[in-house]
Amino acid sequence: MPSAVRCSFFRVVLVALLLVALLQLLYLSLLSNLHGQQQQRSAHPVLAGTPRTEPRWQREHRDHLKALLASSGVLDATGQYRIYRHLLSRETGQVKDVALASHASLSNLWHLQELVQRWDGRISLALFASSAAQAKLATLLTYTLAQMCPSIRQRVSFHLVCQSGDIAVFPEQDDAAEFAHLQTCQAVFAKAANMGTNIINYAGNASYPNNLLRNVARGGIGSAAFVLVVDIDMVPSQGLRSGFMDLAAQGVDPHLVFVVPSFEIRHTRRLPGTKEELLRLYQVGEVRAFYEELCPRCQAPTNYSVWLNLPEKDNSGRLAVAYVVEWRDPWEPFYIGSKDVPAYDERFKQYGFNRISQACELNMAGFSFAVLDSAFLLHKGHKLPGDFHSQKEAENKRNRLLYRGFKEELKMKYADSSRRC
Repeated sequence: MPSAVRCSFFRVVLVALLLVALLQLLYLSLLSNLHGQQQQRSAHPVLAGTPRTEPRWQREHRDHLKALLASSGVLDATGQYRIYRHLLSRETGQVKDVALASHASLSNLWHLQELVQRWDGRISLALFASSAAQAKLATLLTYTLAQMCPSIRQRVSFHLVCQSGDIAVFPEQDDAAEFAHLQTCQAVFAKAANMGTNIINYAGNASYPNNLLRNVARGGIGSAAFVLVVDIDMVPSQGLRSGFMDLAAQGVDPHLVFVVPSFEIRHTRRLPGTKEELLRLYQVGEVRAFYEELCPRCQAPTNYSVWLNLPEKDNSGRLAVAYVVEWRDPWEPFYIGSKDVPAYDERFKQYGFNRISQACELNMAGFSFAVLDSAFLLHKGHKLPGDFHSQKEAENKRNRLLYRGFKEELKMKYADSSRRC
């Protein structure tokens, strides 16, 4: 055989072998991808496999969720909202503990990540879903968080509030498919954060029932003796829970609530954890008093100038009461109180007077306000007038009229009280 023919023959054989090798590599790659997808599907709590391969807690949580959703929840007092309490199976905390209660729309759920990092105890979170589709997504997202995030699973109680005409249902496999590729806690929170892109406060087709949500969250704290109610985009200072538990162990006046001074921080890349760090950022204008631009009177009784200039603490560093002040309109402090303090009036929705009304009733009921010396709350971002939706002023006007009537009702409810709002 001529050398030219042999050379051509070997080239053909070599090309054929290379082609076969490439096809084999392609087949192995496709097989690997398919296996990975199957693993993802089997790892997801809704798409998981047989009971034999599931952790016991996962099976219990899913069975509990299915039973809860099948019950159709309960209606609130007005019949406007449907409530599903404890989406995951209930867990109890310490009897003498202080829990944190908060509320959020689905678009703001991503804030929970930093809240869990800062608060080392129980958290009760009421989620609002403005449609049936959001209700289904809320159950799926919270359940996925519990699957991927041990701290969420162990310490957070979720409650769902939706409109009465919307029935939450257990997610099907097709619904869960978009979550199947999420393999870490961080990835789930990243997806949740994307849901909140370009969302304006309180915007939507349904009124945001903030006081109903606060009451639902407060009612989910289990056996804890005290509760701190905050908005979802706020974080507490480091060690607030343990510091307050030490303070409460010494005995506290049942007619006191404990004010946690609140601030706003411009940039959120690194949040101060101690008062010393907070003071440094305050001095350079990075941190300012909460509502300083929107409503300085709403926080003025906190007396920030005194609080910021309190003497340095001794080496013990124990949390203590700095001073006690009486309430005056329109103060709306964030505070730690017993779980038996008056509830929030659920007629207040959307923007305006929802927290002031409850603080007003605390005053009428005989409570005084003790300001803690070194604990604080941080709102992520400076609050600015342009951050709100176009209906804000109309809602504020409506709630102002409601507040006037509410104060007259309190005079009847607390007829023996010498205090007024």
